[in-house]
Amino acid sequence: QVQLVESGGGLVQAGGSLRLSCAASGRTFSMYVMGWFRQAPGKERAFVGAITWSGGTTFYADSVKGRFTISRDNAKNTVYLQMNTLNPEDTAVYYCAATTRRLWLPSLNEYHYWGQGTQVTVSS
Repeated sequence: QVQLVESGGGLVQAGGSLRLSCAASGRTFSMYVMGWFRQAPGKERAFVGAITWSGGTTFYADSVKGRFTISRDNAKNTVYLQMNTLNPEDTAVYYCAATTRRLWLPSLNEYHYWGQGTQVTVSS
């Protein structure tokens, strides 16, 4: 089992930045990919970006490319989502997820473990 805990959400003005953290515990050695997703009110959960746990390969949704950056600190078992130039459309609950399946790029349904989510609100 892997446990994931997100932190770092909050309220920020448009154009501002936030950094989310996702701390992993448990059988972290089994993780292959960690992803970030977000869910706005009334919308489905959407892919934001992902990173391979070992090699650090990343991939981003077009909507965040160039503004968001995913990184990881294996020593701390933590993945980060640096979000810059935020706009109100980025308002959502952000979730991190992990999968042990050796796939690139896994779909939403292929992630085994999910955090509880952290709210990000961007005011105009």
